[in-house]
Amino acid sequence: MSYKILKLPTVKELTALSRSTIYLRISRGEFPASISLGGRAVGWLEEDIIRWRELRIEESRGAE
Repeated sequence: MSYKILKLPTVKELTALSRSTIYLRISRGEFPASISLGGRAVGWLEEDIIRWRELRIEESRGAE
């Protein structure tokens, strides 16, 4: 299986959230956790971010 890993600038663009909001929501369990890429580098699985975004859209529309 092939995974695409997204860095923070792309995650911010896809979610319209700021860095601080992303990390706050991670700490609350409301956003997909990042994965370690070694050293201080982290990324997010694209499929996790897309799934999160789709769920927010469904929730905001009342799960039509």
